[in-house]
Amino acid sequence: MLKYVSIVVLSVMVMLPGICRAEDIGQVKNEAVALAEVIVSATKTEETRKDVSNAVILMDETDIEVSASDSLGDLLGNEQGIDLRTYGNYGGASEEIHIRGMGADGTQILVNGIVVNSPSLGIADANKIPLNSIEKIEVVKGSGSLLYGTGAMAGTVNIITKRPEKGVADLKIGAGYGSNNTCDISVEQGMYLTGNIGYYLTANKKETDGFRSNSDLDHKDVSLNLVYDGARGPDISLYGDYIDRSYGLPGAKPPAGTADFIVNGIKLYDSESSNLLNEGGDKDTHLALDIKGSPIDRLKLNLKATYTNIENYNKNIYYSYMLSGSKTWVTNKVKGVEVNGDIDVIKNMKLLVGADYKKYDWENKGVALDEDVLEVEGSGTKVDEGLHALGLFTEAQYRPNDYLKVIAGLRRENHSEFGTEYVPRYGLIISPHENTMIKVNYGKHYNAPTPNDLFWPYEDWGWGMGTAGNRNLKPETGKHSDAGLEQSLLNNRLFINATYFKWDIKDKISWVPDASYFYTPQNLNTYKSDGWEIGASMGAFYNTTLSLSYTSSDATEELYGGVVRRAKYTADSYFKSDVNYHNDSGLTMTATFRYTGDRPAHYSLDTDTVPDVMLSSYYTVDLKMEQCLLKNWVLSLKCNNLFDEKYDTYTSGFTDQATGTYSIEKYPGAGRSMMFTISYEYKK
Repeated sequence: MLKYVSIVVLSVMVMLPGICRAEDIGQVKNEAVALAEVIVSATKTEETRKDVSNAVILMDETDIEVSASDSLGDLLGNEQGIDLRTYGNYGGASEEIHIRGMGADGTQILVNGIVVNSPSLGIADANKIPLNSIEKIEVVKGSGSLLYGTGAMAGTVNIITKRPEKGVADLKIGAGYGSNNTCDISVEQGMYLTGNIGYYLTANKKETDGFRSNSDLDHKDVSLNLVYDGARGPDISLYGDYIDRSYGLPGAKPPAGTADFIVNGIKLYDSESSNLLNEGGDKDTHLALDIKGSPIDRLKLNLKATYTNIENYNKNIYYSYMLSGSKTWVTNKVKGVEVNGDIDVIKNMKLLVGADYKKYDWENKGVALDEDVLEVEGSGTKVDEGLHALGLFTEAQYRPNDYLKVIAGLRRENHSEFGTEYVPRYGLIISPHENTMIKVNYGKHYNAPTPNDLFWPYEDWGWGMGTAGNRNLKPETGKHSDAGLEQSLLNNRLFINATYFKWDIKDKISWVPDASYFYTPQNLNTYKSDGWEIGASMGAFYNTTLSLSYTSSDATEELYGGVVRRAKYTADSYFKSDVNYHNDSGLTMTATFRYTGDRPAHYSLDTDTVPDVMLSSYYTVDLKMEQCLLKNWVLSLKCNNLFDEKYDTYTSGFTDQATGTYSIEKYPGAGRSMMFTISYEYKK
């Protein structure tokens, strides 16, 4: 259906007026990295990049526009020190962001200050967030627990959405069609209604069949940013979005030659997917009221109130002598408020003082399914639980001269389940030259158990097997440190950086089975890693920019009992390169190369140090060509995985019901795909 809607949208777009501004679309930047770029996330106040002690990644609307990526996860996965992981990157596959080899629950993703990580899982799905709503992305590596609380152990990804531009009325419409019957349409519109009040609206619709059985996706989202920008008064914004997704969950790919398996006329799996009946869905709502002002010259105040409602649906079907399964709905409602003030205490010294409070309401509803995949009457369950947390934080910055800056802070977090945690952080910047920065960081971090870990209801699968939460868990704790050099050369047209990092996590929470395969979460393992990030950005030379980055990490897990081995699914090396070219006729070309080293995927026993299943190293090449034509038309052609590289991402068990054979099988990544898009932009 969406394919035909896209054709209608394209027909309407042809009749729209406009003024061609090819020179404004996809321009190559004159500077590789601007040390004077402003970043907010690192300190919750406006700072230039060179005044931030953390290693950071900054991306703006132009970076997103020229990228060959088709999702936020894919975009971030091209950056230094970031590993994108999916269960096979099919249509609805969750996109997890791993920074410096740490788990996805160690990366906190925010949209306009709203934490979008699922409270149930602690993990954010970057695949949900549309690219066309984003104005800027700030990635801050290193412990962020001092300012952002639980979950910000490896770093934070702060997404700032688009705002209207004063004196300008914006309209942008796009439609595309590509491989796997993929269709999408998008709309953006923003303007000021009065001299001080404006809005920016985005909406998207995407459908795809996916590249294998039961890997389809139906995605819809809408966002609205209302702003009041007074000349002398406060800056006020009210942001809201709604995301509605439904998708198949195909599981791993069975061994070659696997025959279709049919029970009661219902096909359970085929040679492409280990489950044709599993499916999921998400309905997310986010709201944020943000008020910023400066009542006196030496004080900046920020007040933020947020509300989140995340509902996840999951249907899980399995076979054991007969078909059976369940449907589960997990709903998280989070209400939050934060206030902080940035105070100029004395010359060259600033003090940030703040407090945040969050209240979590968690609900789990479930119903059993019979052998005909119908709901079993009277089998419904419902569990309600609540949590709350209060954080108090302060951070001081002092620059005695042009060559030195020191940072120190402390957070006190009180959680309703595990009590009080103190989190310090320290930073140092040494600047022997205005374009040379030596940066050092040390911080402790923590990750509170999720409601799923604490409250998951008792489930009896029979024969002593089942699951249950554990209210006696402790938070995961640890520390994160790094030291690096950043150097800008050739009038900011060459930027090089090198950073050594080291982190650890104690009391890692893992769901483990007993002898009867009854699963409960336990604080058992220790994870740690150290490594290097090295990169260079060059441009623009002859209308061309080039970026290169290499990350080397040694991530290990120490299991309860003393076994130390390579951490699963974490590669020792990652290499990424991006080349962008633009000319005066409106042509933009971008090529992205990404290499991921081999990774251990499965150990037969907890006492094993040598994996029995390894995922091979692989590379992908993405290409995008974009041409601006008259009347502000932009034609775009993207090819992802240009050379059709075969690779795998995760593993899981599979039982062939025809032979009774059990094996560990892999989630395959998508092969080559193409996408053609036409967009139209009008500004007045």
